[in-house]
Amino acid sequence: MHPMLNIAIRAARNAGDSIRRAEENINQMSLNQTNRLEFVHEINQVAEQEIIKVLTEAFPNHAIVIPINSNTQINDDYQWLVQALSGKNNIAHGFNFYAVSIALKHKGKLIVSVIYDAQRDELFTAERGSGAMLNNRKIRVSQQLNLKQALIATGAPFKTQQYLAPYAAMFQGLFTQEADIRRTGSTALDLAYLASGRVDGFWEIALPTVDIAAGILLLQEAGGAVTDFSFKETYLTSGNLIAGNMKIHQAMYKVIAPHVTDLLV
Repeated sequence: MHPMLNIAIRAARNAGDSIRRAEENINQMSLNQTNRLEFVHEINQVAEQEIIKVLTEAFPNHAIVIPINSNTQINDDYQWLVQALSGKNNIAHGFNFYAVSIALKHKGKLIVSVIYDAQRDELFTAERGSGAMLNNRKIRVSQQLNLKQALIATGAPFKTQQYLAPYAAMFQGLFTQEADIRRTGSTALDLAYLASGRVDGFWEIALPTVDIAAGILLLQEAGGAVTDFSFKETYLTSGNLIAGNMKIHQAMYKVIAPHVTDLLV
């Protein structure tokens, strides 16, 4: 196992365990929704610090990219892309579907990724060129061949509502192909589930790099395909994703492409 992957696993487990303990507390407290969201923000900060502590102790010269600085130009050769809590709103509502997401990029290429679901103790890992794993077991994308029987994951652009109209058109296009669609609220787990064959496809608009980096490497190492809406590989910068096994990816692209507006190119 890549030594940097070992460190990422330790960081993810530490963060995931802290989130799980805090989630148990929040579900026992009588809080209104505003206070719950504030408490989840604190949970995220604690988990983030757990990750930063482990990474900086092991690799003091590496850059760490978190949501607050994800738009800053960082030129370090080694960059850790960290989303300490994918599924914040889920926790605030007592819906225990969330994960820790950590990826390492070296000179522009993703080389290591970890997605950890502490609730289910499921550890998804990938190393470039070495495949993808779930709890030390090899995983592959599904073998679904057509949209009619496919289960597709997605996330609505609720923070970027200028994309709502094209997103709705994409949704309708896929739904009328008889594809079944799920919105879980955790991009990291959506991509992990795609890599492990639990869902067959995924698409979303304008996602932050830290949300998708770990899942993209996991998916690629599990035999999946991912592009942006122009069939290019600029998804880490655009945040626009179409993903699936080869057949489902192509089928989704054909449905989605006619609804891509100038805003999404």
